[in-house]
Amino acid sequence: MKFETKSFADLTTSELYDILQLRSEIFVVEQNCVYNDLDGLDKDAIHLFCKRDGKIIAYSRLLNPGTRFSEFSIGRVVVKQSERGTGLGIEMMQSAKNYIVNELGATKIKVSAQSYLQKFYENLGFEIVTEMYLEDEIPHFGMLYENGETARKRPGSF
Repeated sequence: MKFETKSFADLTTSELYDILQLRSEIFVVEQNCVYNDLDGLDKDAIHLFCKRDGKIIAYSRLLNPGTRFSEFSIGRVVVKQSERGTGLGIEMMQSAKNYIVNELGATKIKVSAQSYLQKFYENLGFEIVTEMYLEDEIPHFGMLYENGETARKRPGSF
């Protein structure tokens, strides 16, 4: 699949709607979790996503250091339910990591991972760096990816 990266200003209104709809579909409806998805961080994020038949089917949000964590971070990671089990989530996370490492020169990337996805993130090179904690009443771990081979291409922000 081809993944696109766009700043908030570069998203079309249709893309923004599809992103918010997918996030709501997964985080609010599927996971039965009432929380404030519109947390003010989207405007400063890089949005990574892919489409099938014109609809966004996988999405993640890339954040600068100092936004959510002291490291770069990947969050709001979602894959449409009908697309799970196809390897799309792995492909998306690899694409997100590659963008942050290769384009932004990061050596560390942090995620707040739902505990049931621990092995998924470990298989992508992330390691648990916190005790389990509740975020929106869902068990999470702080997990960190470290890349010691990164050569800085440009200053680490977008």
